Amino acid sequence: MSTVYINQPVIILVKPQMAENVGMTARAMMNCGLYNLRLVCPRENHLSQIAVRASSGAEKILQNAKVYNSTIEAIADLTDVYATTARRRNQIKTIFTAEKAASNMFKNIKNGANCGILFGPERTGLENDDISLAKAIVEIPLNPEHTSLNLSQAVLLVGYEWFKTQIDVSGEEFVTNATHLATNEQLMKFFDFWENKLIDYKNLADEQKKTILLRNLHNIFTRNRMTEQELNSLYGIINYLVKNK
Repeated sequence: MSTVYINQPVIILVKPQMAENVGMTARAMMNCGLYNLRLVCPRENHLSQIAVRASSGAEKILQNAKVYNSTIEAIADLTDVYATTARRRNQIKTIFTAEKAASNMFKNIKNGANCGILFGPERTGLENDDISLAKAIVEIPLNPEHTSLNLSQAVLLVGYEWFKTQIDVSGEEFVTNATHLATNEQLMKFFDFWENKLIDYKNLADEQKKTILLRNLHNIFTRNRMTEQELNSLYGIINYLVKNK
């Protein structure tokens, strides 16, 4: 009996041609925390060894996948369906970027909607009749000279935008590992240490040059996030250089 994961969109592959691509799609889905896969008239066995190997550990998605004879059957229980296509096909539809579609699905699923995303065959993409069944189109803005994507790549890009709605991760992180950021007190002690070691430096005899030099040194270290470990390394290097001058 297949497992259904609620509160997430269903990935629907319409007439996928290669088992390997279905397997790689399962891999992309698991990367993004998506587990509900539906297949419409797959040409090859999605449980073949080729597909399982390509899934790279995501075979449970293949094992739980449901197979349908038509797109209409595959979306029957869904309320909101989105069609991915690089061509608009002259149909009157709302067109979302993958990011906007993910946000829209997240909001609608919270309000009880059942969402699905259609992906077409590798060679031709979705047919017009399939697109007409969707409430909106999802476009992935790419280089106009070459918008072709592998099936699993398209699923990964759309899936990643969905996954971003599920996580709260800072856009930037400064990793210090086993050390800690140096405090201002530690920096001031380091500056005093450096100034004492430079006592014979001729530019320090000129008060104006000394002020500019020390200010420049202060700026070098205060505009960067120095760690205690880095300061200790600099202490050692300066002591070595002074000793062997």
